[in-house]
Amino acid sequence: MTKIDLHDYVASVENYPEEGVTFRDISPLMGNGAAYRDAIDQIKDFAKDLDVDLIAGPESRGFIVGSPLAYTMGVGFVPARKVGKLPRKAVSASYTLEYGGVNELEIHEDAIQPGQRVLIVDDLLATGGTINATRQIIEKLGGVVAGVAFIIELEALHGREKIMQAGEVPFLALMEY
Repeated sequence: MTKIDLHDYVASVENYPEEGVTFRDISPLMGNGAAYRDAIDQIKDFAKDLDVDLIAGPESRGFIVGSPLAYTMGVGFVPARKVGKLPRKAVSASYTLEYGGVNELEIHEDAIQPGQRVLIVDDLLATGGTINATRQIIEKLGGVVAGVAFIIELEALHGREKIMQAGEVPFLALMEY
């Protein structure tokens, strides 16, 4: 069996969303069944020894990674939504956006039980803001962050270091740029 090079399924879009930025688009990866399966399977292999009860993913691309992962692992999925999107009582945390401004995520207050182990996943790690906000909510609800996993890490933005400042956790990035 030939190993899939996931880099072959990432489109690089220059000067998007602003001048000087190279956007890493995983749409081609998601559009190829073998590549998408390989990415999810690699994250599943990473998570198999973490004793995970739930997968959490921030809106919206965390859903793309987290939902199939939760399904293949036989565990639940918890969405971290933008404020105002959840219909019931929720716990929230704010974070600074990569290109300026502030945003906020929230999770239903009954989505995570005290002591549950949660793997946070997303398509891409940039500055770490959304992941740290998701982590703060999980911990406010009494959950334990079992680890974090990404398809892509943008190393120059030092998101990994910011995540680890909140406490060391198992970390996986399938590709670095």
